Amino acid sequence: MSSDGAQHGAQQDGAGSGTDGGRTVRVVLVDDHRMFRTGVQAEIGETGRTGVEVVGEAADVDQALTVIAATRPEVVLLDVHLPGGGGVEVLRRRPPREADPARPRRGRGRAVSDAAEDVIGVIRGGARGYVTKTITGTDLVDAIFRVSDGDAVFSPRLAGFVLDAFASTDAPPVDEDMDRLTQREREVLRLIARGYAYKEIAKQLFISVKTVESHVSAVLRKLQLSNRHELTRWATARRLV
Repeated sequence: MSSDGAQHGAQQDGAGSGTDGGRTVRVVLVDDHRMFRTGVQAEIGETGRTGVEVVGEAADVDQALTVIAATRPEVVLLDVHLPGGGGVEVLRRRPPREADPARPRRGRGRAVSDAAEDVIGVIRGGARGYVTKTITGTDLVDAIFRVSDGDAVFSPRLAGFVLDAFASTDAPPVDEDMDRLTQREREVLRLIARGYAYKEIAKQLFISVKTVESHVSAVLRKLQLSNRHELTRWATARRLV
């Protein structure tokens, strides 16, 4: 997807530094596909041409949090679907902006999906925009600069979808209990509710049994439930099974 075509048409011959007085925007790329990160780097990472400086890369949630804390970028180009909890988990756990007022970190979701739960999820998580991986390099550079300036950036179709989703009675309802859970905790919750044993969950999610137990304990505590049977009833009532 691309953003406003009229704006981008004026920038085809010199996005980024060529159109913004030489200003540079520091960016971190977060995507679990190395080849994709390499492609994005090739498209936008020539700082002299684009004005974008890629200061770090990450392939999962924990790496992303480490790189963001170390490099303090102005914009994080964040894939929605990541190992370790997803892009929403990065948004929730990212360092607070107040830690460095001179360099506010602004997230922007970027993914193949335009499903309601993905788009609304990252917005509620704090992202300043959402585009899909079909965006052109020129449009992406423009979006990065706009997000750095504090704008919210969406393609026209997604912008309309977001407005309709929040205005419509069919919009995904806010579930405060569910919002307390991390993406990984939700995955464990669903598998527990489906009757999987801890060892089976550990194998499916590529984590240890001890980690599964920790996630289950956290879910029970956050939802104020006593055991996995209550957890199963809770999940079934919300049609999560």
